[in-house]
Amino acid sequence: MMADVFSSSKRSEIMRAVHGTDTKPEMIVRRLVHALGYRYRLHVRSLPGTPDIVFPCRKSVIFVHGCFWHRHSCSDGQSMPRTRRRYWNKKFETNKMRDLKHKRQLRKTRWKILIVWECQTKARNVNKLEERLKKFLG
Repeated sequence: MMADVFSSSKRSEIMRAVHGTDTKPEMIVRRLVHALGYRYRLHVRSLPGTPDIVFPCRKSVIFVHGCFWHRHSCSDGQSMPRTRRRYWNKKFETNKMRDLKHKRQLRKTRWKILIVWECQTKARNVNKLEERLKKFLG
């Protein structure tokens, strides 16, 4: 597997290149929402979890989660690196617990939440995603 080929410095370089904002899945969701006529704010740091897309007037937020990092039930979300499994298990569990904490905090203050998974932004799923977005935003 590729992870076995890279030195730890090269692996660190690759991991630093992973960005949390303006990702391809996030851009797809933003374009869809904009095309539907909705306007929004991005990455509002004052809200728990810094949601990717925020609709303040509707008191609604959208998180666009990467399947691998946030452990979706799809095949990408279930894959596991071959090396350092204890580290990765802890990392993934921490991510899941943090996501849950942020959702609870948002719900406590009556925000509506939609989670869009990376796999749901694929071209074959875009019509379903558009319907979900319409339903969520009313």
